[in-house]
Order: sequence, then structure tokens, then C-alpha cells
Amino acid sequence: MRNETRQKFNEFTGKVAKLNAITSAMVQFNVQPSVQQTLETKMQESVAFLSMINMVPVDELKGQKVGIGISSTIAGRTNTDSKDRQPNNPAALYDHNYECAQTNYDTMIGYAQLDSWAKFPDFQVRIRDAIITRQGLDRIMIGWHGTSAAPDTDRNANPLLQDVNIGWLKHIRTDAPAQVMSEGTEGSGKIYVDVADGDYKNLDALVFDAVNELIKPWFQDDTELVVICGRKLLSDKYFPIINDASDNQNKLAGQVLVSQKQIGGLKAVRVPFFPDNAMLITKLSNLSIYWQDGARRRHIEEEPKRNRIVNYESSNDAYVVEDYDCVALVENIVMGPNPAPGA
Repeated sequence: MRNETRQKFNEFTGKVAKLNAITSAMVQFNVQPSVQQTLETKMQESVAFLSMINMVPVDELKGQKVGIGISSTIAGRTNTDSKDRQPNNPAALYDHNYECAQTNYDTMIGYAQLDSWAKFPDFQVRIRDAIITRQGLDRIMIGWHGTSAAPDTDRNANPLLQDVNIGWLKHIRTDAPAQVMSEGTEGSGKIYVDVADGDYKNLDALVFDAVNELIKPWFQDDTELVVICGRKLLSDKYFPIINDASDNQNKLAGQVLVSQKQIGGLKAVRVPFFPDNAMLITKLSNLSIYWQDGARRRHIEEEPKRNRIVNYESSNDAYVVEDYDCVALVENIVMGPNPAPGA
């Protein structure tokens, strides 16, 4: 590390210590709640999808969902001459608890990278942004692929962070299996989409059916419903349209369709790391990440033997689907014809 870089690095660690009311950031400390809130806000700003969903501070490690509300219909009438009035419980059908799990977000930055940043006046901001942007992207990956919270995670065996925490999709499969569509024909284990020989002729028909069959009636016409999907599924739907644009008018129509990105009449939201063969139909406000207030721990350490500095950081996080009645998870989608039996 160059001398001018070290001076800026020392200023960075000094500022971190001052913000958290400690003498040194080179020992483990609890991040001050106000600083933690600022970090969470910056993370949302740095990763677009996180700004579209709920990032909720909670006091306890485990408890009841804070976003549960009156989601089903409640209007009615009771003949009180013969029986008592019966209030509606919108949360009675599903598990509506959450439990945070400690997640380590340990990041290393090499001396060479620090030296290259030292020439810029926003040196401290670059370090901060590099750390929180990666944390934000990892949170999204865990949300889609997380299936367990292992005591000792294995990045090689689980490159999509499957063992770091239990994500949204796993919660749906476990807590609300009736909201999952995973096959078109019983026993096939696949949903084939093909105009000639598929369970559905196109993705629009699949989305229409999923909404009608899985989303509860009082949510089906909600204008906030979207289709969350990955890059490949969007390409499968829109690339043929663009290819068929043989004149200027058709080309323009193709561009409008791509820009609107609708599937089955619902806006399509392409999200990083979402599984290629799946779609999630819900409201973005129905997805939450809970983080425990006052539980973020941090320790900045220099490792000269490895020519790097390391930011050790942890947060207690939980991935929460607020209302399963407003969810349809469609998995095992195959863009192509249903093969002949035995093929």
C-alpha cells in the first residue's frame, strides 16, 4: 500500500470509528443503529431491485411478520339473533412468523485496487460502495436460491449461496405448496410451452392460467401484480418478435413490446440471478428482507501478508413473503414441445 493510500485508508477507518462512537474500527464493534440504517438505505440505492421491495428493520431475532395486513375480503353480515358475528382472520392459513439468521458479508480489497482508487477524491465512497453493492447483490441471490442456513457454508458446492439462508422461493415451496405450479401433466415434472405441442401455447397463456388458478380472487385484478423472471425467459418470449420485424413499422412494434415487457398482461420484471426456468407472479411489495436493528457487527482488518484489507461484517437477515395468497410460483418451464412418451 502506497503512503498516500495509507493516509486515506487511515482516514476511512477513523471516520468509521467516529460514526460508531468507538476508538478504532480495527476491532469488532456493533454498528450504530443510525449508521446501520444509512448503510441499508445506500444498499437499496445501489441495487435497483432492493429499492422495489421492502427492507424492514425488526427488533427481535424472530417474531411475527410485520407486513401482514387485511388482505382478504372482510365485508359481510351475520344474523345475530341466532349466532355471534365471526371476524375474518387473513393470516390464519399460513405460517406468518419470521426468523433471522446471521449472514456474514466478508469482503477483501487488494492493495493494488486501493492504490488505484487513492487518486480519486471519493476514495472513501468507493470503498463503501464496493462493499455494499456486493452485499446487495448477494441478498438478491440468496432470496431466489437459498434453501437452508447451514452452520458452515460451502461456496464451491453452493455457488448460488443456496446454504446461506432460506429465500423467498423456498419459503413458498415449504409454507404454501398450493401456490406452486411445477408440471403441466401429472407426473411429467415439466411445464412445456410450445405453439404446436405444449401444455401451453405461449408464456402469456401460462401466466393467465397461473393467476386464475393460484392467485386468490381478491388479488387477481390488482394492478400491482408483476411477473418476476430472468433474462433467458424474457429472451425466449421477445426475441422471436424482434426477429420477425421485417419492416420499419414491425420493428417499432417489436421495440415497444420489448420496452413494455409484459407477459400475460402483467409487467415483467427482470431480476438478477432469478432461475432461468421459473416465474414468480406477485406484488413487489409482497417481498421483504427483514434485518435486525442493532445487530450488524463489523471489523476492518489489514492483512499485509496477503496484500489486502478485509471488511468483516455480519447482519441478521430474514427473507419474508408477506402474503402467500398473492403469490404464484411457476417452475420447471421448458420452451419447446412435449416429447413423445419414452423419448
